[in-house]
Amino acid sequence: MYRIPSDLDLNTIIGEPITQLRIGQYDIQFNIGNAHFSVWSPITLVKEGAVIGKWEEDRWPDPSFKDILNVNVVNFDIPNDRLIILYYENLVEMHLEDSSDQFESMSISIEGETGPWII
Repeated sequence: MYRIPSDLDLNTIIGEPITQLRIGQYDIQFNIGNAHFSVWSPITLVKEGAVIGKWEEDRWPDPSFKDILNVNVVNFDIPNDRLIILYYENLVEMHLEDSSDQFESMSISIEGETGPWII
């Protein structure tokens, strides 16, 4: 809805893993280091160019989501105002997309920053 801001800095998550996924009917939540993500839009996992998993609201995530647990983030990219890509050391990419023009797609809170990023 609000698009991904160009000044969103996720450097704090590099070298940190996801240790737990919290799954609701309409959202998925996780922490990476001191950053908390709440996501209401589709998440896609990609490895070597192939989709290996997907989560969408009102659907249980594919088993491949276990492949990102306890694996460190090695980099991130924000190629445009609709996509955040998190790169893991096991070559899995997590694609977080801002998929709605009407509703919020995600919230990212980083410890020590004022307020969450609402996307």
